[in-house]
Formats: sequence, C-alpha cells, structure tokens
Amino acid sequence: MSKKIVTFGELMLRLAPEGYYRFLQAGSYGATYGGGEANVAVSLANFGLKAAFISKMPKHEIGQAGINSLRKYGVDTSFIARGGNRVGIYFLEKGASQRPSKVIYDRAGSSISTASKEDFDWDKIFEGAQWFHFTGITPALGDNVAEICLEACKFAKEKKIPVSCDLNYRNKLWTKEKAGRIMGELCKYVSVCIANEEDAGDVFGIKAKHTDIAAGKVNHEGYKEVAQELKTRFNFSKVAITLRSSISASDNRWAAMLYDGNEFFFSREYLMHIVDRVGGGDSFGAGLIYSSINEYPG
Repeated sequence: MSKKIVTFGELMLRLAPEGYYRFLQAGSYGATYGGGEANVAVSLANFGLKAAFISKMPKHEIGQAGINSLRKYGVDTSFIARGGNRVGIYFLEKGASQRPSKVIYDRAGSSISTASKEDFDWDKIFEGAQWFHFTGITPALGDNVAEICLEACKFAKEKKIPVSCDLNYRNKLWTKEKAGRIMGELCKYVSVCIANEEDAGDVFGIKAKHTDIAAGKVNHEGYKEVAQELKTRFNFSKVAITLRSSISASDNRWAAMLYDGNEFFFSREYLMHIVDRVGGGDSFGAGLIYSSINEYPG
C-alpha cells in the first residue's frame, strides 16, 4: 500500500518572460503553477507515493487549471476547498550570470488568505496519512492561515503523524519578529525541521559562525551549532540544513547536512548549473521526506 503524505499551502500562478528576458523586455509571459508545498507533493507523487495537497482555490477556470496542473502528476486534490475570487500570482524574472532573479508578488486577497478553519476537516484529511508537511510561507499569509496551520499540526500530533516544516522565511510577507513568534509556536509540533543558511537566522536569530554566503564561504562547524541549537530549542527529531554557496545566478554549489541528535551527516558538494532555481529547496524537502518515511539509514 502506497504511503500517504499530506501537504498544506498556497498554489500560485507563475508568469515569467521567455528565456532570460527582463520584465521591461517581455512581450509575453509563460504561465505555470507552483508553490512550496505543492512542489513537494508533485515530487513525492513522482516518487510513487500517495501525495495529497490541501489548499483553497477559486471555483472559476483559472483555479481549476491550477488544480489540474497537480492532478496530472497524480496528486490527490480532493480536499482542496473551493471559494474566494483569485489565484495568487507571482512574476519571475530569471537571473543570469551576475544578475540575480527578481520576483514580484501579486497575491493579496488570494483564496487561501480568505480560508477559515471550517474549510478543512483534518480528521478526514489525515485518514491513513503517515506524514504532514508545510512551510513558513503558509502561516505568513495571514493570522487566519497561521491558525489553520496550528490546528493541522495539533491534529497531526494527536494522530502521531510526523510533521516536517521548511522554515522558508519571506520578508515580503511578514517581519522577522512575527515570523519568530508564530513559527516558534508551530515548531513545537514539528518533528523534522528544514532550513537553509539564512532562514534559521531570520526566523530564530540562530546564525552560523564564520560563514559568508555571498563570498561562497561555508563553515561546517558553524552549521553544526545551528542544528544543535534548533534541536535543543524545539526538540526536533531531525534538523536538515541545505548548504548553498553562490558562484553566480547561473551556478551554485549545493550540499546538505542532517543532524539526528547524535550524529551529523554531510552530503558531497554538487556544482549545480541552474536551469530554474524556483523549487530547488522543495525538491530537497521531498527527497528528505521520502527517505525518512522509507526509513533509509542516515
């Protein structure tokens, strides 16, 4: 029987100029759908697991097109609430060489931001589930959405379902102070914490020593201290940290560290030529969930 994973978040419409054109050069935009938790669900479905994505989408055709974009990969969308008037949009200008990517959000008033606790029956949603995943983006969408996240986490804990969270701090959505307060409450229910070299510092003020991301300098000992402090503060069973150093907008070095409370495990470092940077961290999260739920060693 396929293992079931539930993810909860916002599905957005992405509009991007062709190739590496800038916004001011664009004559047309390619349309795709995605979102942190939705990307994880798609990856897990592609790995052969039963992945369910939970959200709220409008009833009109644009909302349905977004849902269809998940269904074609085999993601269970049957618990997506319907209502509200719009799908959140973001415009993406891809970075190239020394020019970084740029994102402009148009998501205020999206359907998920109007959601209420009554939109989701977590008892039914978690039936047969073996994992729950969300990111720090979702509770940042509004106090009501943060309350829904908290309710979902409490239901998961009650049913003894492991919870993973990718901190994913977004400064365009909330302040560091508010993120720290709300994520601090949610992390009481989290088993596996996923962070990058900046999120732990932005959300909880926990920073790696002697590390300069912009200069491509990553200190393993510093990240060990970050992982240990995160685990001590929230009693996570595992802390995973992605280690990314930037050569340019087109090329990064990627590695990861996993701490289980006893040992530190470091991956090899990969030189990555970036085709599309959006969702890179989500693919890592999906891989971590897949290996954890299948009890791979290390």
